[in-house]
Amino acid sequence: MSLAVHQLRATYAFVERNANIVRRYWSWEMVWMIYSIADSLSVSFIGMGFEQMGGGSSEVDGRYLVLYFVIGTLVWRYLSTIFYWITDVIGIERWEGTIEYTLMAPVSRLTHMAGQTFFAVIYSLLFTAVVLLANVVVFDIDMQQANLLGGTLVLLAGSFSFIGVGIMASILPLLFPERGSQMTHVLIALLLLVSGVYYPVSVLPSPLKEMATFSPATYVLGGTRQALLEGVSTIELWIYIWPVLIMGVILIPVGLWIFRQAELYAKRTGKLHRNG
Repeated sequence: MSLAVHQLRATYAFVERNANIVRRYWSWEMVWMIYSIADSLSVSFIGMGFEQMGGGSSEVDGRYLVLYFVIGTLVWRYLSTIFYWITDVIGIERWEGTIEYTLMAPVSRLTHMAGQTFFAVIYSLLFTAVVLLANVVVFDIDMQQANLLGGTLVLLAGSFSFIGVGIMASILPLLFPERGSQMTHVLIALLLLVSGVYYPVSVLPSPLKEMATFSPATYVLGGTRQALLEGVSTIELWIYIWPVLIMGVILIPVGLWIFRQAELYAKRTGKLHRNG
């Protein structure tokens, strides 16, 4: 068997392993799905609430605000699900006592992370599609004028940069057995603050606005809203796509290098013991 075929089969093995984790903890997946749908609907109803609080004023377009919030919550759910699947699997393996076997398996770390991230993207797309369907049904959203292809391309392009961020953040549950997984929430919270998920980045104070230019989510949200709200052509969305592609090209190799250094340190210091 050639080396390439061996690595591809190993990559698929990690995809299959993660799929088995989902099946094993299916009840938790159902809870998380219900929570995500309720959370998305709750935020989106804010748009209708603004219209009522404005006394039905024509200056407040409730339907537009609903779409603005729906897109924000869906894009953020997609990106954060990728992030958490990459980081949380480390915590799950530590809890189950399999992390040592995974990190000592005769496969490259690139192969390992390729399987992790491929599954994370597929899972996030399916998960987000279910949440989108719930929003479409509840709010009777008309997507006929939306550029769905362009919006999907922006999402997929943004996936690469969030994969890099997720790989870097996954060193926290690797190095800190007790609360490493919880520590990753700090990073995702900072990205949520500066990326314009629920409001335009323009309302942020100058220091946060400058931070927003370095957040890949800022460009993904901006491009997806342009595609779905304004129907902007796919060619015009390139101004949102190329920054996140460049970020991905930089962040993924850097993330792999950082994870490798953390892995070597964890092995030397005996931090791979079971936790749970």
